[in-house]
Amino acid sequence: MSATMTSVETEQPVQAPRDRAHRLLRRLVRPGAAALSGVLLFLSFPPRPLWWLTLPGFALLGWCLRGRRWRAALGLGYLSGLGFLLPLLVWTGEEVGAGPWLALAAVEALFIAVTCVGIALVSRLPWWPVWGAAVWILGEGVRARVPFGGFPWGKIAFGQADSVFLPLAAVGGTPVLGFGVVLCGFGLYETGRRIVAYRRTGELPRGPLAAAALTVLVPVTAALAALPLVDDSAEDGTATVAAIQGNVPRLGLDFNSQRRAVLDNHARRTEQLAADVAAGKVAKPDFVLWPENSSDLDPYRNGDARLVIDEAVRKIGAPTVIGAVVTPETGKLRNTLIEWDPERGPVATYDKRHVQPFGEYIPMRSFVRVFNSNVDRVRRDFGPGHKVGVFDLAGTKVGLATCYEAAFDWAVRDTVTHGAQLISVPSNNATFGRSEMTYQQLAMSRVRAVEHGRAVVVPVTSGVSAVIRPDGKIVQQTKMFTPDALVAEVPLRSSLTPATRMGTLPEGVLAALAAGALGWVGYARIRAGGRGRQED
Repeated sequence: MSATMTSVETEQPVQAPRDRAHRLLRRLVRPGAAALSGVLLFLSFPPRPLWWLTLPGFALLGWCLRGRRWRAALGLGYLSGLGFLLPLLVWTGEEVGAGPWLALAAVEALFIAVTCVGIALVSRLPWWPVWGAAVWILGEGVRARVPFGGFPWGKIAFGQADSVFLPLAAVGGTPVLGFGVVLCGFGLYETGRRIVAYRRTGELPRGPLAAAALTVLVPVTAALAALPLVDDSAEDGTATVAAIQGNVPRLGLDFNSQRRAVLDNHARRTEQLAADVAAGKVAKPDFVLWPENSSDLDPYRNGDARLVIDEAVRKIGAPTVIGAVVTPETGKLRNTLIEWDPERGPVATYDKRHVQPFGEYIPMRSFVRVFNSNVDRVRRDFGPGHKVGVFDLAGTKVGLATCYEAAFDWAVRDTVTHGAQLISVPSNNATFGRSEMTYQQLAMSRVRAVEHGRAVVVPVTSGVSAVIRPDGKIVQQTKMFTPDALVAEVPLRSSLTPATRMGTLPEGVLAALAAGALGWVGYARIRAGGRGRQED
């Protein structure tokens, strides 16, 4: 008896720390898995061709959230959001330090956290992967609209430019594409869960297992069925377009101090293209596209800038779109695209409609200055334009979405519904150096090409400039920080995809599904609470 008691007493001190360590590890498994799910989502985005990582990413997130209480789901969702957005948005601190990057990621991750609460709430409903995917799209829709006009960067659809799911963009735009991917990821988890349960119990619930399998098969089948919508035929003939990449004197924000050098670079590269055309080395373009900020000198107020642009456009002998900063005597600046005719000079303008908060204008300037003095680099705010940008360039209707606008569904769709046969996304990514930002943005343009069935041309000051066919494939692209000119014959199209025709309707339907599922959960809880009070 004494020996037995002694043995137990000597084992307890060793066993207790092991048990505590084991319990601690078990408690860390879900938080670690939630963070890992976010990292997998990040790794699925360009420049990596790993789009399929979204599927295990959402399967893992589904495992973390299913059946969780709202507080646990909020914390797990926030960890997943940070794992996704911290590395995805690191480029936002490229020249202004870590503060703005960390603040942006922290705030945007809150949207994902709240979305994950919604997913956890609907996760006990039948067919929960459907409702959970709809809640995710509802969360993306809110994040794309508030605050300050929203920040849709990191929409799941934007990581799917090389995906088998890409044709879904032509069906219902980025909401339907994102919904299909998220549904498939959640469906993979639910199918696996049902199979594991069968192995443990020997019972096969055929109905729930079939439902889970359908949530995987339906998105894949729908994407394959939508392939005929991805059409790059030339319905309205073709146009030969040139995209000029003049490059900048140096990286970062300070390139703005050499505005004349940037203008000269683009003029010089255009004149070189004119010489190549005269020598028969390349085809003569029908029109030429310069990038955003290719002339930060206002050509309406600066005679030298106007002469430089005039000479370059006359030499190439084709209508040219110039990206300029227009500085009126009073009021706000304008980020303007100018249609420049070889004979008549500037004939039409488009003012960027969605100017970038904390980049082109500073909301709450005095408050933000307390945390980061870089806000004063933006000395005068830009103001938004209000007219849809469609230029008639040598008979081709070209829709214009300037840089940041490519992230917003409405800003690109408007140009197509107003007659654009081709889309141009002039951009200036020099501020963000050699970061992944330019590849993330290029992927957006590829998705937009399929969404609207239009070729997309992306002229960028410092790269990557590209020509994209309506099927989303890149046919030409430049290297970063290298002067270049792309010349390509692209198909012109006027038919409208279902996504273009329906506009926000698919997103609205998915939001209604999400709201209905959340309402169902709320009603069920209220009824359960009422029954409990009656029984008491």
